[in-house]
Amino acid sequence: MDIGIKAIEYTLPEKVLTNEELAQIYDSWTPEKILTKTGIAARHVVSEGECASDLAETAAIKLFESGVISPKDIDFILLATQSPDYQLPTTACILQDRLGIPQTAGAFDFNLGCSAYIYGLAIAKGLVSIGVAQNVLLLTAETYTKHIHRLDKSTRTIFGEAAAATLIGHNGHAIGDFDLGTDGSGKNALIIPSGGARLPRSEATAKEYEDNGSIRSQDNLFMDGAEVFNFSIRVVPQSVKNVLEKHNLALADIDLFVFHQANKFMLDYLRKKINIPREKFYVNMQDIGNTVSATIPIALKRAEEEGRLHKGDKILLSGFGVGFSWGSTIITY
Repeated sequence: MDIGIKAIEYTLPEKVLTNEELAQIYDSWTPEKILTKTGIAARHVVSEGECASDLAETAAIKLFESGVISPKDIDFILLATQSPDYQLPTTACILQDRLGIPQTAGAFDFNLGCSAYIYGLAIAKGLVSIGVAQNVLLLTAETYTKHIHRLDKSTRTIFGEAAAATLIGHNGHAIGDFDLGTDGSGKNALIIPSGGARLPRSEATAKEYEDNGSIRSQDNLFMDGAEVFNFSIRVVPQSVKNVLEKHNLALADIDLFVFHQANKFMLDYLRKKINIPREKFYVNMQDIGNTVSATIPIALKRAEEEGRLHKGDKILLSGFGVGFSWGSTIITY
């Protein structure tokens, strides 16, 4: 029996932040400039007091209400987030109780960003393959705007918030082999410097500074866009090549490529560098932005709703970003 993706649902916060609103804050930027640079016209953001667990809970309930499975049949919860409710306890444990999932289920969080969905699929497939679980609920939920300074145009224009719930088990859309990679030397390219044990938050870390027209402090998310771009164009083409070789497939054998929806400029560059035909390369982020760990499952769900996925199609997934961390796999629809 194939171990694979059985269903995906997702949710977006109600609040929407448009380019028109951002252009009123950043004097030199127009809505059109933001759209041209990022490929994003709007992004959904959480309200005060709304957390990643709330989004994950809503996405999971949506999955259960679809009738594909009942909470009582879930025997493992995986939550990918870099915005947990608490330093401890584990947010996945809190969600077990809130969702009414049996106490016999395993649960843990894992701290990854843009590559998290690929790693989550790998973990879930492993759990099912060795018999630890039969029905894994993979939740990817992120609230990056809680970490972003409102005057940091380098990040606030890109990131949106969302959660996705993916059911993995037997008789799903088969998950193939993986190509995974890590380069921790890139940790400073995408980082929240303070707030952990290494650098606790203090009056000093809260001091704001200006950087190329953006304002932030060490308590906020920092992204070196050029370094993240250079990393991505270095590792993603090779990861795609590696995962194709593991499946004994050529580029032409793939029916659809679904990459982490980082931003339009990066996706366009990667598509051209890898020589992927435009019609086989899925981009769908204009109305939601870069939702970090939720971009790939949302893209898969939207592609399905648009009739882009057909029985037997081979879909190459690739996630890459903070860490640095990356991974690719191929699913058979």
